[in-house]
Amino acid sequence: MTTSDPTRPTLREHLAAALDAAEPDLAARLEHEPGSHLDLVRLARAAYDETGQLLVAAVGSARSAGCTWEQIGDVLGMTRQAAQQRYGRRDELPEPEPAGESVPHRRQLLTPLTAFNEMRVLERAGRYGWHAVAYGPLFFEVEESDQQWEHHRSYVGAGPLRPGDGWQRIGTMWFPWVYWKRPLGVAPLPGLRDVRDLMLP
Repeated sequence: MTTSDPTRPTLREHLAAALDAAEPDLAARLEHEPGSHLDLVRLARAAYDETGQLLVAAVGSARSAGCTWEQIGDVLGMTRQAAQQRYGRRDELPEPEPAGESVPHRRQLLTPLTAFNEMRVLERAGRYGWHAVAYGPLFFEVEESDQQWEHHRSYVGAGPLRPGDGWQRIGTMWFPWVYWKRPLGVAPLPGLRDVRDLMLP
């Protein structure tokens, strides 16, 4: 692994330069035109869409080169199953579990989720014994368990939840949010046939 050269521009600096080249007068307008900030949002969204397509293509390239979903998941900060569910072809069969590896509980992906509905969906999931183990853009990965769970969302910088109450932090952060969960020690509600039913209104 090579060490980074502090004299070379970072990826963020390259991206900033690319955005500036795409709309050269935007930086100056941001100083005195409030509406120009919406232009920045539009430009950032377009860049987000492009990098999203690049990521999908990169994952496909990695698979074509023989990389496993476990390796790809490690790079993306998610499980093998979540990576395949999010980026795999619909006709691709799941990879077999590595020899000797036990999977005590099922995991599923809840998507698409937004800041407006994710806590409502996680509340439903918790009542049926599912708890969040990972998350990313528009999705939460949840795992089945034998008890109900409570989920909570707080602002970055708001400080930890009350210690000693069983709260566990989920992942690191997803600006501007930090996510938490805790087991409730109560049997889950019965009757959920498919975790995707939690997405219904």
